[in-house]
Amino acid sequence: MSDLLLKDARSEDFCGLLVPGGFMPDKLRREAKVLSLTREFFEQGKLVAFICHGGWIPISAKILKGKRVTGSLGIKDDLENAGGIWVNEPVVVDGNLISSRTPKDCAPFAAAMVKFLDASFRH
Repeated sequence: MSDLLLKDARSEDFCGLLVPGGFMPDKLRREAKVLSLTREFFEQGKLVAFICHGGWIPISAKILKGKRVTGSLGIKDDLENAGGIWVNEPVVVDGNLISSRTPKDCAPFAAAMVKFLDASFRH
């Protein structure tokens, strides 16, 4: 059960965005509100993290040009076609973008997010 409707979500109310993998990101990226929220988080320097197929949302939000990223091998071409520089590493950090390949990489992915958020709250 959701505590918040997408139409009521505001980037100002959150410290970051985490996009999980699977195939729901392919459906969610068709929603203008999802894309505008993703761009807002990115432009505000807040965490934008994605794993596996979660990269589809930042792709459609058009925020990956020139950024180092990773994700599922299944969307490598999509990430590159969106202007991202695909890196085959468990976790890739480029500014406020944190990306990871698969659930096997969850530990370093989580550690990178914690490190980013910890540094954000210290400032």
